[in-house]
Amino acid sequence: MSKLAQDIILKPVITEESMKGIVDKKYTFKVAKDANKIEISNAIEKIFGVKVAKVNTVNVRGQLRRQGRFEGYTPSWKKAIVTLTEDSKTIEFFDGMM
Repeated sequence: MSKLAQDIILKPVITEESMKGIVDKKYTFKVAKDANKIEISNAIEKIFGVKVAKVNTVNVRGQLRRQGRFEGYTPSWKKAIVTLTEDSKTIEFFDGMM
């Protein structure tokens, strides 16, 4: 059973560090933990209509958090840094944030 593009790309990661990459056409997304680089690349191309040059992925471990005397871990998740080709258009969603 193939996954939909919307099931693979969960949401954009909007941090100071990820915004610096937009100049080099690098965009950061939170993706499904079981998605591979090829699926991520195809999903980005389908959703935003751009050409993907390369995809780097990082498994982000959950952090220890405390609430009074109780402690636990935040959920772990997968991050994808997507680099677009030079001749590709930019992703409009991120253009308004710069």
